[in-house]
Amino acid sequence: MRNAKPWKAAVAAGVLLLAVACGSGGGKDDQGPAEQRSVGKGEGRVDIIAWAGYAEDGSNDPKADWVHPFEKRTGCRVNTKIAGTSDEMVALMKTGEYDTVSASGDATLRLIAAKDVAPVNTRLVPHYRDIFPGLKMRPFNSRNGQMYGIPHGRGANLLMYRTDRVSPAPDSWKAVFDGAARYPGKVTAYDSPIYIADAALYLMTARPELGIKDPYALDQRQLAAAVALLKKQRRYIGEYWSDYQKEVTAFKGGDSVIGTTWQVIANTATAEKAPVKAVLPKEGATGWSDTWMVSARARHPNCAYKWLDWIVSPKVNAQVAEYFGEAPANAKACRETTDPHHCAVYHAADEGYYRRVHFWTTPVPQCLDGRTDVKCTDYAQWTRAWTEIKG
Repeated sequence: MRNAKPWKAAVAAGVLLLAVACGSGGGKDDQGPAEQRSVGKGEGRVDIIAWAGYAEDGSNDPKADWVHPFEKRTGCRVNTKIAGTSDEMVALMKTGEYDTVSASGDATLRLIAAKDVAPVNTRLVPHYRDIFPGLKMRPFNSRNGQMYGIPHGRGANLLMYRTDRVSPAPDSWKAVFDGAARYPGKVTAYDSPIYIADAALYLMTARPELGIKDPYALDQRQLAAAVALLKKQRRYIGEYWSDYQKEVTAFKGGDSVIGTTWQVIANTATAEKAPVKAVLPKEGATGWSDTWMVSARARHPNCAYKWLDWIVSPKVNAQVAEYFGEAPANAKACRETTDPHHCAVYHAADEGYYRRVHFWTTPVPQCLDGRTDVKCTDYAQWTRAWTEIKG
């Protein structure tokens, strides 16, 4: 999903397992794996699955190294497997060969449902107390009042436009949906089935009669409406993007003039003299938050817990956030960033801002909006729909 210097690649298609309630109870029975009760001496190693840029050891950038200090402090040697998609992460975790994974919201529910991850005992992660409240006990990282991971960071999917080509300045997603005809061949969108949620979010206010309350909880009728809107938009799409640098290039050259983006992309494009601006539209936005989860079959659970606490410690969380381009999860990290404006730029402490962000959450048959009189569509259906949309 991401490259070494921040980007999220397309979320690949995958068959979604039915989500089940997993408790923190006693053992690998119907209640799911048990949470760890204590952290002892490290086992000497920890096997990690991570997005590129999350477990840097100085090999990509000598200034970005938080792996070797961790190894020196804990005696846990880090073995990192870089994953390119959420589906790859899900598949790798099924092997039982890895201890922890930095899963995004489009993978977390699948991992919980399959019982491939265990509930996380937050008492064993001292720095958890400093995590922003808005990242705790969310639908994508908890079940029945039990956390299934430690939040890592977050970001919003924004609307970016060229200020010299788009006027008046847009403040609504209407510009890329019902208003897309104004920019034929110049509209860009994120290349992933999860982008269906962006259309659903717009329809929440554009077509209130559909009754969409959660962009990740769509029944058949609501999904059909979102798909129809995206097929209409498709006529005006110049390209779908997943590589952040390609989007920067497209906006600099004018091949794209309006579309979805991330703050780090807007920052990069601006630094490279592209006349762009990014806004959080009045409808709000979708977004992403990653969670460090522990394998239910972790062979090095003590080192895994030591890693969880290390990666969200203030200084390290600040390093990752700046290197990757996101808001840190630890509130105290904002005191540690090299750029004193980093947390302000990424709205790290602005819970009001993030209350307007609907973080990626895997669509499941049990409607996430609380409805029980209808069955919602799952990620497998979204994947088939996305293939149909792109043609």
